Amino acid sequence: MLRGIDVSSYQPSSYDTDGLSFVFIKATEGRSYVNPKLAAQTKTARDAGLVTGFYHFLWPGHLTAQAEYFVSKAPERAGDILAVDWEATGDGTRASNAEKDSFIRTVKSLRPDHRVILYCNRNFWLNVDTTSYAGDGLWIADYVTAGKPRIKAKWRFHQYTDDPLDKNVAGFAGKAALQEWAGGA
Repeated sequence: MLRGIDVSSYQPSSYDTDGLSFVFIKATEGRSYVNPKLAAQTKTARDAGLVTGFYHFLWPGHLTAQAEYFVSKAPERAGDILAVDWEATGDGTRASNAEKDSFIRTVKSLRPDHRVILYCNRNFWLNVDTTSYAGDGLWIADYVTAGKPRIKAKWRFHQYTDDPLDKNVAGFAGKAALQEWAGGA
């Protein structure tokens, strides 16, 4: 089981990478927000040799524009992973299942050489999702024992706590296996 974290503008630009194999960095949200620490947080990950992923917080509507915005702002390097963060927005709305699926497919068409995955919490996966479409893999948030999410689905990444920061594990035999999967889109 590989260890990793996810970071956003709430975390420092230089974060502790000891013992980590991967990191997911918030890149964008909607059609106007870019993480102001994106470049620095990416540099920290790359300097540490981590497999690096970027995620977009999805809002309902304007799916193609959001996908284009995301890929225009997220750094691009072979082996990077792209993810859509599908959950309720600050105003209580959410993208529909069809919008989530469309976004994943559009990002995949814009960056066909990259793995594109779905991030959501256990409740969304079990009670909101009706298509079970997660692109190339599922990144599930379920705050239980690391690597043992309470879902009936193949998962690749498991966020198991947010205390003191978002900690994750990945279901790969080793870092080389993760790198091979990430680069094999």
